[in-house]
Amino acid sequence: MTLRVTNTLTGETEPFEPRDPDSVLLYYCGLTTSDPPHLGHARGWVHVDVMCRWLEWLGYDVHHVENFTDVNEKIVARVGEDGESEADVARHYVREVIDDMRSLNLARAEVYPRVSEHVPEIISLVERLVEGGHAYEVDGSVYFDVTSFEEYGALSGQSVEDLESQGERTGEKRHPADFALWKAGGVDPEDIADHQHSEAVPAEEACRTARTWESPWGEGRPGWHIECSAMSMTHLDETIDIHVGGQDLVFPHHENEVAQSEAATGRRFADYWLHVRLLETKGEKMSSSLGNFFTVSEAVDEFGPDVLRTFLLSTAYTSRATYGRETIGEAEERWDRLRRGYERAVEACDGVDAYATTEHAALHEAVTEARDAFEAAMNDDFNTREATTALLDLTGAVNGYVDDHDEYDYAALRRAVGTFEEFGRGVLGLSFGGDGSAGSDVSLAGDLVELVLQARENERAAGNYERADELRDELEAMGVEVQDTDEGPTYRLTDTD
Repeated sequence: MTLRVTNTLTGETEPFEPRDPDSVLLYYCGLTTSDPPHLGHARGWVHVDVMCRWLEWLGYDVHHVENFTDVNEKIVARVGEDGESEADVARHYVREVIDDMRSLNLARAEVYPRVSEHVPEIISLVERLVEGGHAYEVDGSVYFDVTSFEEYGALSGQSVEDLESQGERTGEKRHPADFALWKAGGVDPEDIADHQHSEAVPAEEACRTARTWESPWGEGRPGWHIECSAMSMTHLDETIDIHVGGQDLVFPHHENEVAQSEAATGRRFADYWLHVRLLETKGEKMSSSLGNFFTVSEAVDEFGPDVLRTFLLSTAYTSRATYGRETIGEAEERWDRLRRGYERAVEACDGVDAYATTEHAALHEAVTEARDAFEAAMNDDFNTREATTALLDLTGAVNGYVDDHDEYDYAALRRAVGTFEEFGRGVLGLSFGGDGSAGSDVSLAGDLVELVLQARENERAAGNYERADELRDELEAMGVEVQDTDEGPTYRLTDTD
């Protein structure tokens, strides 16, 4: 079955055909490093991660590039709060982003370029646009002329006539929709005042730390949109196969990327535009600006990476997703079913009751059906929800098989274990058979707590109440609150800070 993807550019779900039949060039718009990453960002990360994993499973050599925007007014607004300069703040949050990516078991991109290290390429691209008549300079700033590019608005479905000015409104621009490629001077205190927190230094002081560079038009800073075009062309090519980003970036960011890139090169910038829908909470999008976010680090600490990946993949990237206790609870249940199903398959496969000559066609058929369903789901526009369902169906088949038999078909169980590891771990990034990943640590910690609780129960049964109390105290010191109930002891994790 051929992979099909939903292309924002055409508005259709169409067969994916890369320009090179052996490789895929994929660019993902990364974060502006001015705030802690939250679960809304993680949704994009995890879906792009699975896209790349599936493309690799299909046999492509995937070149995945994801940028860090480390030059931005919002970063300057954090000076005094998270660093003593724009560069310090950016470095602080780049570190946090990388740590959060690793905690979620994301496969590494081929490269993570930063705006600050690509200013020469940005200036060169702006020069091409000026020389080609697609951009003009006014008092040291350079603007893209949207009327010079006939296809402007094709990606977002808008017309130049209907567009209002994006960003700062200034009389310098010929058309209200023209956008800045290069900004003269530094950062105006008025531009950051609304973004500052109480811990930040005064706006005038923060702006003095903003970085600027020399250019043919004078000292200044790159505009927001031009950076992604320059970094994509530098590390991939003038034309790429897939450009991914959040749904909120279709306009103006991605529309402007298309215009400036294609105006400069005369070639299509990206063949397929894939957009991840935003994560919502209480009816609103999760965002730093609204203050309704749950940071990645907090979520990983509370739920673990496997529950979070299961939650984030429980809806396809094109579908509406909602964060809440109910949806997280469902993900916890699904991950627990998957983990236990895998562990049961491993235990049966590696046990003394699995035989080389025992044959059970039903389990082989269940594995084949699960594999076929998983592949069909992933080839249907990376439908991670249905792919996860295929593994849950396999879990049910394994549990039923082990319950109903005393002797096992080793080959069938081995196929089941391999399917969990190949698809669950290799494609969905879950920790089936993991070797020290954070997800494995979470599972192992739970198992150890259960063992200590059982030891405590044994001590109580033997009348060693003092030792039982010591074990309870030791668990609570490690952040495990024990609760005795009529059905036996239970526990929950608490904050030990």
